[in-house]
Amino acid sequence: MSSTLTSAPVKLSSAIDADAIALAYIKDSSGNFIFKGPGTIIKEVEKYFEINLIDELLFFSPTGKVGEIFEIPVSAIDSATERIYLTSVGDETTQSFRIAATAIARKVRGKKISVYSACAVNEVDIAAHSISLTMGAYLWSLKSGQPADVPAFLVASNDRKIVDHAYVLAKAVARARDLVHTPSNIKTPKWMASQAQGFAKSTHLKVEVLSGAELKEFGGLRAVGNSAPKPGPRFIEVTYTPKSYKKGQTQPPHVVLVGKGITFDTGGISLKRPYDLMIPMKSDMAGAAAILATLTALEDLQPNVRVTALMMCAENAISATAQRPSDVITHYGGTTVEVINTDAEGRLVLADGLAYADINLNPDYLIDIATLTGSATLGLGRQFAAMYTRDDKLAAQFEKAGTESGDRVWRMPLIDDYQDSLNSDIADFNHDASHAKYSAGSVTAALFLEHFAGERRWLHLDIAGTGRSETDAGENPKGGTGYGVRLLTQWIMSL
Repeated sequence: MSSTLTSAPVKLSSAIDADAIALAYIKDSSGNFIFKGPGTIIKEVEKYFEINLIDELLFFSPTGKVGEIFEIPVSAIDSATERIYLTSVGDETTQSFRIAATAIARKVRGKKISVYSACAVNEVDIAAHSISLTMGAYLWSLKSGQPADVPAFLVASNDRKIVDHAYVLAKAVARARDLVHTPSNIKTPKWMASQAQGFAKSTHLKVEVLSGAELKEFGGLRAVGNSAPKPGPRFIEVTYTPKSYKKGQTQPPHVVLVGKGITFDTGGISLKRPYDLMIPMKSDMAGAAAILATLTALEDLQPNVRVTALMMCAENAISATAQRPSDVITHYGGTTVEVINTDAEGRLVLADGLAYADINLNPDYLIDIATLTGSATLGLGRQFAAMYTRDDKLAAQFEKAGTESGDRVWRMPLIDDYQDSLNSDIADFNHDASHAKYSAGSVTAALFLEHFAGERRWLHLDIAGTGRSETDAGENPKGGTGYGVRLLTQWIMSL
């Protein structure tokens, strides 16, 4: 972790033990600035340091725009506090408390400093603010020398459980980000399996790894992963069962998560062009990282739900054993698929995972998550993931979980008029919708995957835009965002 997070009582003595105090203000409809915080902490801080916060704020000519932040020096006898951060929470929505948190975090990222944040008041805002403090402070590096210092965030709350819960999620997001940021000369499918086993150690999570001849039925995973035969692809099954569950009891709902785990994507023989499109492709396993990290959070939170994560891990390389355009592969369960474009490899590995889950695991919910198509990014940018399902109730649940967690989704249509684009003259399907030109790449990819989900309550998340950030801003560093961990955890906890 690049920071630590704990709760601290809403009282002055806790605040002045920190190196810095963060306080929130708004601009009301009359244009007046008002400081808001839990309890009487605002008045107590003003009295103790003998300052008027409004006067101090007006010196900077504030606009009230969410996330703007100013710093004032303070000192007092018997106080460790040397500065106060004045932070705008805009319209006081939960999202605004997230943005304010990242402004505070970026002030202290990589520094050895403690910050007492008394910005949020209600439970939902405190939780969101807490997680975003850690997300904004995130750093990852393999630089030699001394590692960056770690700020300590103390969130004002008299309910310790709120911040403890937030810290569980924050650590899970950081685990997902660490996996995504790791370069692919280290991050092989075998390494991904070792990470899953390491996370599961000393917990009740169970991990099963298939490789080599054990993958004979997984035609899509082998077709992609055998392009890099050393170490080759891995099928990684991680299982969470609540500790409270006893044999003979009514089984809780079973959720199966399928994650794309392409540890590096050259495009294969259908090479990515221009080459700079290839540089960020160590992040093409963000879906697998998200579901693994989600299970580590569930192990701490203990919802009464069974969850199985299927990490479909392979490298899509150029080699003598790489698949070719025009190959026909047989997926798990027997469906045959004509390969047209080897750079559309993600749906091939996901298809095996979905079919395996449908045939063997009897899921109540079947969810897949993948950095799948550039079309999703073109359509929605980097703030919303594309969500596909025919289940209106499930879609509403995910929309609610997305808004509440900060990992937002936008429902996209499954357009049956485009089904004929998946036709093939020599196999059950072609995988890249080349039979017709509908220019709806994210939609046709979802239609392809749907065929492997059987009659399950299935939902597909295309996180090509949200799984990676191109800039170091807000909650996200440049690179892996950990998108999906908050969303999936929030949804599972609601079941």
